[in-house]
Amino acid sequence: MKQQSKPLSRRTILKNSLLSTGALLSAPAIKSALAAQTAKKPLRLGGPVFEKYDSPDNWVKAVKQLGYNAAYCPVGVNEKDDVIKAYEKAAKDADIVIAEVGAWSNPISPNPREREKALKKCRDSLALADRIGANCCVNIAGSKNPKNWAGHHPLNFTDETFDMIVETTRSIIDEVKPTRTFYTLETMPWAYPDSADSYLKLVRAIDRKHFAVHLDPVNLICSPQRYYSNGKIISECFEKLGSMVKSCHAKDITLTQELTTHLNEVRPGKGGLDYKTFLSELSKLNDIPLMLEHLNTPEEYNLAAKHIRSVAASLNL
Repeated sequence: MKQQSKPLSRRTILKNSLLSTGALLSAPAIKSALAAQTAKKPLRLGGPVFEKYDSPDNWVKAVKQLGYNAAYCPVGVNEKDDVIKAYEKAAKDADIVIAEVGAWSNPISPNPREREKALKKCRDSLALADRIGANCCVNIAGSKNPKNWAGHHPLNFTDETFDMIVETTRSIIDEVKPTRTFYTLETMPWAYPDSADSYLKLVRAIDRKHFAVHLDPVNLICSPQRYYSNGKIISECFEKLGSMVKSCHAKDITLTQELTTHLNEVRPGKGGLDYKTFLSELSKLNDIPLMLEHLNTPEEYNLAAKHIRSVAASLNL
């Protein structure tokens, strides 16, 4: 019986095809093409730093010890310019992307005093993001709930609230006038933006160059139907919003068997979020960070990062 030959590897097939094209590629050119074929795409992963730091060098060391190449903003809004510049330079030298400055507050609050306080926080946070060169400043759009700044309320989805979000966001951007960062609104389950389409509608209505997208897929999962189709929802978000995404949050979610519907946020790897789709879509963008959040201990963050890296490795990212 004739001995069966071994199947050719992808690398061998690529090499033979390059040699047989008549393109007269040099050996270095062939080597470069092979490297491009097998090179892994970078994944920007970050999270909170629990270790205390008192200098840019110590901050970089703490970030790197966690295996991160992205980070939350390491300084506050009242920090001096020279300190901010030092942290910005340290991040660039260490190849760390400063992903976002949080402006967590309720700029559409029904309480005038709370609203004014929130607007100031948004302006100060956006200014800090611009000063340090962060990818974005992120907040939620806000809520009409007088008791919970991020809670659900029947007025959250009215046309009047949509218009208020538009005017509020415009005013924040127009006053700060950022030149190298973006103001973004985190996706939410019970407030705008609550879908790719509602985010697109906001982008068009706000109509500001320095307004962009912050994507948290878990916050969009608010029903069993969305839970079981979350991969399609993630793909739709990247299809419609991908070029505008500046930062993403990494969480997970589980649907319990308890009636009525109960959805609980959990550590990445403990729920049903389609991380293969999430990471595959994210890898198509240029250096957009994925930031871990809402965990209680360094050990939990380590386990979350381990899960995300294992999914990334399975996708050759």
